[in-house]
Amino acid sequence: MKKSKPTILVVNDDGITAPGIKALIEVMQELGNVVVVAPDSPQSGMGHAITIAKPLRLDKIQLYDGVEMYKCSGTPVDCVKLAVNKIFKGKKPDLCVSGINHGLNNSINVIYSGTMSAAVEGAIESIPSIGFSLDDFTYDADFSNCKKYVKAIASQVLEHGLQEGTLLNVNFPNGNAIKGIKICRQANAKWAEEFDERIDPHKRNYYWLTGVFQNNDHGEDTDVWALENHYVSVVPVQFDMTAHHAIQTLNSWKFNV
Repeated sequence: MKKSKPTILVVNDDGITAPGIKALIEVMQELGNVVVVAPDSPQSGMGHAITIAKPLRLDKIQLYDGVEMYKCSGTPVDCVKLAVNKIFKGKKPDLCVSGINHGLNNSINVIYSGTMSAAVEGAIESIPSIGFSLDDFTYDADFSNCKKYVKAIASQVLEHGLQEGTLLNVNFPNGNAIKGIKICRQANAKWAEEFDERIDPHKRNYYWLTGVFQNNDHGEDTDVWALENHYVSVVPVQFDMTAHHAIQTLNSWKFNV
């Protein structure tokens, strides 16, 4: 008996017309039946935000042949929620892929990323999920060097699945000199942030967030190291944020109430 093709949900945070999602759609079409639900405008840095104070719009559109596509007025997480509840009607897709993001989502960036939050929402729904990002923030970024790695990683997830509560954060170095794939841990790095203060024509202050990425982790098993050394980084991520190692210490405290 011939096995039916897997159903693949494609989402992103850069918007439904972004070149990165087009590249991801093209690869996923080689692996299964593709359904796209993506924001109607860029939603970078939205993290796991959801829309609760205004109605959501979900409109079917046609951008690419053979692909069922919807644009959503909400966040990347809204896109996944609407897809599961209204398009798939509770019948889960076989895979959820998010991206390919214009810009890295390595290390601490996973917390802020709309791309990764969409994948996290997929995992919360018990869908094997992957977020893909490229080290190039430009709109006309070249995703061609990512495609064979996207296909290889997605194929393995479709074949083997992922542990419950786990998803993959995949980042690509820029350029065509990729050496291979490294399974990594998230580097201990953060943004040293500043706010550039300016004055508008009405003499009111306003602020632009700026910052420098600081890596405080010199291990050679991290996503930052892998990317700096021209490897694709693959980090298994979980959404259970419990600090299990701290429970024993907290249980030793005496709460005098």
